[in-house]
Amino acid sequence: MDTAPSLPDAADAAANAEASPTVDKRSALYDLIAFFLESGIQIWVRITGRRIREADAPWLRCPLGERGRIGTGIYERIARDENLQIQVPPGAGLIPDFSSLRGPNFNPDAIHPAIRHFYEHAAAYGLEVWTEVALLGRFFLWLLVEFISRRMDQLNFPISSLEVAKGMSSEVVQLLEPASGRIVYTGWLRRLKSSGQVIYAGLYSTVQVPGEANPCVKVTFPCDGSANVYLRPVAHPDGSFGLDSSGSAWGRSGFYRIVRSGADHRRVRYVKTLHELFHVYADDQGVLRTEHTISFLGLTIIRLHYKMSPAQNPKAGG
Repeated sequence: MDTAPSLPDAADAAANAEASPTVDKRSALYDLIAFFLESGIQIWVRITGRRIREADAPWLRCPLGERGRIGTGIYERIARDENLQIQVPPGAGLIPDFSSLRGPNFNPDAIHPAIRHFYEHAAAYGLEVWTEVALLGRFFLWLLVEFISRRMDQLNFPISSLEVAKGMSSEVVQLLEPASGRIVYTGWLRRLKSSGQVIYAGLYSTVQVPGEANPCVKVTFPCDGSANVYLRPVAHPDGSFGLDSSGSAWGRSGFYRIVRSGADHRRVRYVKTLHELFHVYADDQGVLRTEHTISFLGLTIIRLHYKMSPAQNPKAGG
């Protein structure tokens, strides 16, 4: 026998019915803002970027992402598209041989041995992280994370320290040529343990950039296209290590936004005003730490402070 809903149930149903249109309107508004932001970036790169034939600039070559979700599956997608094999060795490094950065103005032998060991065996370390977001940078980060990063699950910068209170996971993924075993890409996947959201799903390598004397560290973040950062190595007198993307012109270190422009061409926009700076050092107790600063138009947007310690379970990467 059917009965009428109780008064509390009826009230809840009415409240849900009233809330649903509000939620739908908010979702539609977010979708619209996200569409305009993502499309605006694409249009800006296509209009202002250089059209480059991929074969003419091998230092810019990189996998490109598609519009939509990137997330943790990006390495499987790249492996499938390029017929590569994936392995996750417990002691894998971001730079298998730190000496590959050697150049006229950089001597890797001057760097503290513990720092070299981290770069050559990053998978054997766990990460603790703290974040500082500048007041002026908070709005720009909120726009990026709220409307773009969360949707593609990539570059989810922690705006609040509460987001990193439970820590950050770290996993190094190698993509290999099946026949030779050569490492084609080294992926470094970092996620917020609190939510599982991807902060970085990047690809690391060393490359000679035309306008730099020393080989650079190249980091590619597939998104709708890709965001490439070329970092110049710096040896400080105290044995600490720097990576600096503050180049001054095209063909130097810096940030390059890349989108497709036909089968063999890319549109590439060099963003001279967006800089990243890393300072990696061993503190007075011998603990490895990193200060990571991102600035735009000369203003600091965010600082991330890392502590790197040997992982209790290296295979898990943190």
